[in-house]
Amino acid sequence: MKNHKTIILSNQEISPGYYRMRILAPEYNKLAQPGQFVMFRVQRSLPPLLRRPFGIFRVGYAAPDCDGMPQKEFVELIYKVVGSGTEIMQDLHQGDRVELLGPLGRGFDLGDPDEEKILVGGGIGLVPLYMLAEKLVANSNVRLLMGGRTRDDIITVTEFERLGVGTYVSTEDGSLGEEGLVTQVLERKLKKYPNAQVYACGPMPMIDAVQKICAAHSTPLQVSLEALMACGVGACLGCVVKGAGHSEENPQYLCTCKQGPVFQAEQLDWNRLENQSGDCGGCGV
Repeated sequence: MKNHKTIILSNQEISPGYYRMRILAPEYNKLAQPGQFVMFRVQRSLPPLLRRPFGIFRVGYAAPDCDGMPQKEFVELIYKVVGSGTEIMQDLHQGDRVELLGPLGRGFDLGDPDEEKILVGGGIGLVPLYMLAEKLVANSNVRLLMGGRTRDDIITVTEFERLGVGTYVSTEDGSLGEEGLVTQVLERKLKKYPNAQVYACGPMPMIDAVQKICAAHSTPLQVSLEALMACGVGACLGCVVKGAGHSEENPQYLCTCKQGPVFQAEQLDWNRLENQSGDCGGCGV
């Protein structure tokens, strides 16, 4: 984990209300793991005072500005404009100064390469699944189930398809792909691939439905939880969730930022997760 004072390389709208920000980030190619996140802050203004957490979409190398110059390492964040923090971010430009604290958190366990892998992403929840898919496609069959309210919420389809991932799109209004919920597609896939491993990220109602489906099929599940957090390192305890077996006599709390954001489903108390934050822009509100 390092605090980087760095600059923005690009910041572009990729779908109405969704932006992809590329940031100069030395060492992230060797440090960042699938499912990790960063704490982001704009240097040029005081508000918002606290850093915002954002899942890492991908890391890579940008072409040099001229011959003989080294390639630039970068990290990409994708965010949805949902509040004051992301409203400020959408107006940032190439060369603007920002701070990144990270990479942070516990990422995904890649599991057995012989298992079928099913990734389930809803809206901005697709973001942490890209680096996971990059790792998995080398040794496993990977299928991505993408869900959203409308076609505007289905982002980065082309990027996943370039990896060789099988993509299945569903929207609640039928404006793109199959009409209905992404969990309906998951039900069908688990009947076809009963030995699959499932990975999911998205709004809490979707995550809760995925957990119920996987539990009914005895399917291993890892979930990446979206949460508001102030510090990102487990100090403020603002992002705790209740662990399995939690009770008043024996409280069990887990920090989403440090022990997550990725959890094995059996680690969590699902009866107490209903009020967990959902669509929080990735989560830079």
